Amino acid sequence: MDSEHWRAVITAAQAGDRRALDELVAGWLPLVYNIVGRALNGHADVDDVVQETMLRAVGNLGSLRDPDSFRSWLVAIAMRQIRDRARRKTPDRLEEAPASDFADLTVLRLQLEGQRREVAEAVRWLDDEDRQLLSLWWLEVAGELSRRELAAAVGITRQHAAVRVQRMKERLETSRGIVRALDGACPGLRELTGRWDGRPDSVWRKRLARHIRGCGYCGGTREAVVPAERLLVGIALVPLPVGFTLSLAFGGKTAAAATSAGWSAKLLGALTKPAVAMTAGATIVAGGAYVVTQPPDAAPPRAAIAPTATATPEPPRSSAPPAPTPRSSPPETKKTDPYGTVVDAVDRAPDPNARPAALPHRPESGITSTGGPKAVMQHRGDRVTLTGRGYVLVRWQISPRSRPGALVMPSWTGLEGRLFHVASGGWRRMDDPLPGAPNGYATGMGGPDIGYAVLPPGTQQMWQNEYFYLDGTVTLTQNERGCDYGLIVFPSDRDAVVRDINEGPADGAIRYGLVRDTGTDSAPVPQYVTRSAPADPATVPQRSRV
Repeated sequence: MDSEHWRAVITAAQAGDRRALDELVAGWLPLVYNIVGRALNGHADVDDVVQETMLRAVGNLGSLRDPDSFRSWLVAIAMRQIRDRARRKTPDRLEEAPASDFADLTVLRLQLEGQRREVAEAVRWLDDEDRQLLSLWWLEVAGELSRRELAAAVGITRQHAAVRVQRMKERLETSRGIVRALDGACPGLRELTGRWDGRPDSVWRKRLARHIRGCGYCGGTREAVVPAERLLVGIALVPLPVGFTLSLAFGGKTAAAATSAGWSAKLLGALTKPAVAMTAGATIVAGGAYVVTQPPDAAPPRAAIAPTATATPEPPRSSAPPAPTPRSSPPETKKTDPYGTVVDAVDRAPDPNARPAALPHRPESGITSTGGPKAVMQHRGDRVTLTGRGYVLVRWQISPRSRPGALVMPSWTGLEGRLFHVASGGWRRMDDPLPGAPNGYATGMGGPDIGYAVLPPGTQQMWQNEYFYLDGTVTLTQNERGCDYGLIVFPSDRDAVVRDINEGPADGAIRYGLVRDTGTDSAPVPQYVTRSAPADPATVPQRSRV
C-alpha cells in the first residue's frame, strides 16, 4: 500500500472529490472480494456481502478519522458483514453449495500448480470460522494485510490472533494431507471414502486424518512439503470472475438515483476498468449492476495510441512523369520507421564503480496498471497491462532454492506504441556475488549448494531492477515453467530511476546502475516483445522485431 497516495485519495474523497471516490472504490474492491469470497468459499451470497461492504464503507467514509487506518477499517466492515450473514442464515441455507467454489476460482484464475494448488484446495476442508480467519491470514502472508489489521478485523489482540492463526494453520496442514491422499491410489482410502458424498466437512476431515496417520501409503510424501506461508508469499489477488455482479444501488435505488446520491457517472465507469476486473472485462447493465463479462483467456483491451515520433516526410513529387522501370531492376526500398530495429543483446557488467551516463528526458504523463501501484506476479500466467506515457520498474525475485533450472523469461505482448529498455539498477546484477549469502546462495541466480537459475542462450542478464519507458499500451506476462521466479511491477518516474541507478558502492550497493537509453528511437527495446497477442505468451521469440 502506497500510504501517502491513498491518504491523499481518502482525504479528497471525504471532502467530496468524486474522482477520488472513483479511485477508492476501484482500487479496493478486489481486496474486499478476495476476503469475502474466500471466507464464504464462493457462496452465492458473496455478491451481496461485497456490495453491502462497499456501500457501508462509502456511506460512512466521513466518519473515518484517520485515513491511514482505512484498510483496517474496510477489512473490519467486511468481516462484520460476513458474520452478520452467518447469523441471518437458517441452518438449511447455510448448507447450500457454493455458487462458484472459491478454491476452484483461485486455482483457475491464478493458474496454481503443485503444492500451491494443494493449499487452495485444502481450504474446502476448513470450518467457517477457520475459513474466515484464513481469508485474512492468506492476505497477510501475501503482503496485502498486516498482523495488526488482521487482529483488528477479528476483534482480538495480536497475541490471541497468533494463537488462532497457529491452530488454523495446523488444520490447514491436515487438510493439505487429505487433498494429497485423495489424489493417491490407497486401497484402504478408497474403501473408506466409498460412503462419502464428496462434500468436505469437519466429520470427514477427522475420519480421513485418522486414516492418514495410521497408513504408511498415505502418510508418506513423494516430495518435501513446503509450509503454506512460503507458498503464498506475494501471491496475487484472485481477479473478479466472469459473472460477478456488484449492484451500485443505494437501498434499491437505480443507477441514476445512485448518481444523484453521490455516485458520480465516472464511478460507474471506473468499475469497468481493468484495475478492478484485472484480467477480466466488465460491463454496467441496467439497474446499476457491475458484471464481469469478458472470458478470462481473451486478449486484454488495447488503446489505439499513435507513436510519438513524427513520420519521415515523403520527398516532393516531380511534375514530370516517372521514367519506365526495367523489369530486371529491384523494387524501390521505402524508408521505414527505425523503431524496433535495435534489440537488447547479451552484455558485460560494467565496472562496479562506473557511474551511469545521464538518463535522457522523455515525456511523462503517467502509467496506469491493471495491477495497481504494485503488481506482484508469482505464478505462470500472471499478467499486468500497462497504459500511458512514462516509466515502469520491473523488479526481479528469483528462487533457485525453491526450484532451480531453466528460466522461461517473461514476455511483453499486445504492444501498441513504443516500449524502450532505458536503465538497469537495484544496486546489482542478479549474477553478482552476494557477500555473506546464506543457505548456499552464491549469487542472485543461485549457487553450487542449491543449483542455479539458467537463462536461455542469448538472453540478456537481468539486474535486480529493470526500467522501461512506455508510450502506448502493453501486457507483461510471467511465464514461470522451470526455475521459480517472481516479478513486481511498479509505475515509476524518471526521478526515481535516476535516484536508483546513482546509488553505488559508497552507499552499500554492489555496483552503480546502467543507462541504456539513447534518447532516440534507436534505444534498445526489450527482448521477448511482440505487437501480437499469442495464446501462449511464453512462445514470443527472444530476438523480436516490433
